[in-house]
Amino acid sequence: MMLFDEMSEKVREMSNRERKMLEAAALLHDIGYYVDSKAHNKHSRDMVIKHGLEGFSDKETLMTASICRYHRGNLPDKNKHELYGSFEKKERKTVKRLGGILRIADGLDRAHLSLIKRIKVNYNSDDNIAEIILTPNTPEFRPDISSAVRKRDLFEIGFKCQSVIKFEDNVL
Repeated sequence: MMLFDEMSEKVREMSNRERKMLEAAALLHDIGYYVDSKAHNKHSRDMVIKHGLEGFSDKETLMTASICRYHRGNLPDKNKHELYGSFEKKERKTVKRLGGILRIADGLDRAHLSLIKRIKVNYNSDDNIAEIILTPNTPEFRPDISSAVRKRDLFEIGFKCQSVIKFEDNVL
């Protein structure tokens, strides 16, 4: 949610409903492990669709399910993925942006240990670069962020920018 708040403030304003969808997807994106670890992202999507989300419209539920689905694996493709293709252009953009944020967040916290204390974004609109600056919880230990770096593709597509993920300079 820190990355969402920073991106909404510094790059593209996003709504409170979008924040709620991302929050729900962040909580539910790994629920598919209950079914099977293989393709757990697709199982998460299916479980959200099957059981619904209280307080969300049908469309918001489907979008949240898609955000869960795209937290790993293939990128969204409106021609190959039926659910994603059923969304309007604006809704697809929202799924890409929120899915991109979730992909990075998932990459930053693969062990689910909450090792990042703060995330700040510096956005250079001239060069269209989002610099994602991380502050770890423990100054002596910088967690492995290679997975987040590998998973930033959807984020860059959704926000139409390049990104750099790095640690705060004065941490050590």
